[in-house]
Amino acid sequence: MSKIQEPSDDSEGDERNSRRANAIDIHVGSRVRLRRMVLGMSQEKLGEQLGLTFQQVQKYEKGVNRIGAGRLFDLSHVLGVPIQFFYEEAPAYQIEGSSHGGFAERSPAENDLVDFMATREGLELSRAFVRISDTRVRRSLLELIRSLANEA
Repeated sequence: MSKIQEPSDDSEGDERNSRRANAIDIHVGSRVRLRRMVLGMSQEKLGEQLGLTFQQVQKYEKGVNRIGAGRLFDLSHVLGVPIQFFYEEAPAYQIEGSSHGGFAERSPAENDLVDFMATREGLELSRAFVRISDTRVRRSLLELIRSLANEA
């Protein structure tokens, strides 16, 4: 009977073979969460449609578990978005000192906005705001929010 070899202590090899989630995995998970929340879908409901537990969905959304290609395809179908949606606004990252194409860098203000829109409060505020049909009320609310923000 042959013995299974333990991986070497070579850090370069460990880095390449690492199963830990990276920044892109975390970003993709956050986009899954964002889309699910926009649709008003629970983690349980999404899990049911994918044949997963809500805990598995939660791990995907937090970036704890990586999302494989087949699962990403299923997610795009269930959530009604193209696969590219999960990579939109992904953080730029470096590979051996050079920029890896296809991932645009965002300003700190854009990061704040995207992070806010990924929260329950951000989505609820946006949904409520767009339901206000009176433009004067919308402008007044905007001015109120600006004045409150300046006080903080």
